[in-house]
Amino acid sequence: PDELAKELRIAAAVKWYEIGRVSQGRGAEIAGLSRAAFIDALSSYRVSPMQYTEQELVDELSDAN
Repeated sequence: PDELAKELRIAAAVKWYEIGRVSQGRGAEIAGLSRAAFIDALSSYRVSPMQYTEQELVDELSDAN
């Protein structure tokens, strides 16, 4: 039961991060992980640690030129 509860906290934090409801720091806190471990968890769930909207990415790329 404890392991299941931990996995559910991590999964919820990853999903909330993925949809933009929490930051990496808050997600790590919810998951009960360090920020580095949370980034590893994002990777294992195939969620990018970068939170960019499409417009932010376009703006960043246009600034790079």
